[in-house]
Amino acid sequence: MKKIIFFLLLLLHSAQSGAQQSLSFAIVPQQSASKLAKLWGPVIKELSQKSGIALHFATAPDIPTFEKRLAAGEYDIAYMNPHHYIVFNRLAGYQALTKARDKQIKGILVVAKNSKINNLNDLQNSTLAFPAPGAFAATILTQSDLTEKQIRFAPKYVSSHDSVYRSVARGIYPAGGGIVRTFNNVAPEIRSQLSILWTTKGYTPHAIATHPRVTADTAHKLQQVLVAMEQQLTGKALLSSINIKGFASAVDSDWDDIRALKIKQHTDN
Repeated sequence: MKKIIFFLLLLLHSAQSGAQQSLSFAIVPQQSASKLAKLWGPVIKELSQKSGIALHFATAPDIPTFEKRLAAGEYDIAYMNPHHYIVFNRLAGYQALTKARDKQIKGILVVAKNSKINNLNDLQNSTLAFPAPGAFAATILTQSDLTEKQIRFAPKYVSSHDSVYRSVARGIYPAGGGIVRTFNNVAPEIRSQLSILWTTKGYTPHAIATHPRVTADTAHKLQQVLVAMEQQLTGKALLSSINIKGFASAVDSDWDDIRALKIKQHTDN
């Protein structure tokens, strides 16, 4: 009898331990980990409470590390750029849940407001700041436009979007790549020193995607809550803090416009 009771207690303990385990929700490190935690932490907490699924915030020190972790399937759920999605959908099986509603992602090139740079030709033979080789809009799209217009430049990768904005504001580089959302989220004292010189064509935005080990039921619950979030006052305010109006359900083919670009894989994997 004692053995049976011990076995039942062991099963109960295992079940409780499993229930307490939370899924990682990783955010691409376009900004510092502390800033991302401040912006996305409340969103993830709300998603966890509304779905009944335990989630915890995760990120990486830089984009190349984030890419390596995606390739290894370390994250259960991840908010990743469009190029990352098509790469790690293929390599690790991540499947899209949602994307930002009524939005396309565009790359921007920013310059200091007091700069004498007025057009892309003024960047000829310059060293320019970019977050990382695999940053889709901030690096891949902006560099593609520069190359198309025969602007010769040397790229300097500075780890994050915020680092790009700060280095350009300080005059370290004459221009740098980013996206409108992170530009709007950068510290006001930095943003006030910058202006947008160039904006690229728009494409399907970032994906929130799940690893294959996440069950279909869990993925469906998360998708439903994400899509409904903008309908609630609290959720709408949380989304506004990350400069997203709302989420729409997504399917893999939504990113076929990115696949059509036939971008060379820029990740370090």
